[in-house]
Amino acid sequence: MASIKKKLTIIYPMLSYKIVGICFDAHNELGRYSRERKYGDFIAKTLKKEGIDFKRECTISDTGNIVDFLIQDKLILELKSTRIITKNDYYQIQRYLHITGIKLGIIVNFRSEYLQPKRVVRKDQ
Repeated sequence: MASIKKKLTIIYPMLSYKIVGICFDAHNELGRYSRERKYGDFIAKTLKKEGIDFKRECTISDTGNIVDFLIQDKLILELKSTRIITKNDYYQIQRYLHITGIKLGIIVNFRSEYLQPKRVVRKDQ
């Protein structure tokens, strides 16, 4: 029986790896129990220093949806500092991707002992 292999493509590999690296730096610097705002401040400062274009806490539609970070108008970064990431958190970022037409989102829960950023790809991809 022949197997069908689906080619795995990573959307915006250099940018997404850079963003994930910055999130790890924030986690290492601030620990697990800071507020989302502190992680956001650290990430914004680092993005600015790295020369990466971003918008922070910006409205993405007439519905009033606000994303934590819109990076280079092609990646949404959502920050959490909760016990767990829920299905609703994934639905939220998926909705943001659908509204904006952006292909990739990253959701990061800084409360985790071992940081595990999750990539979320727009469903119609």
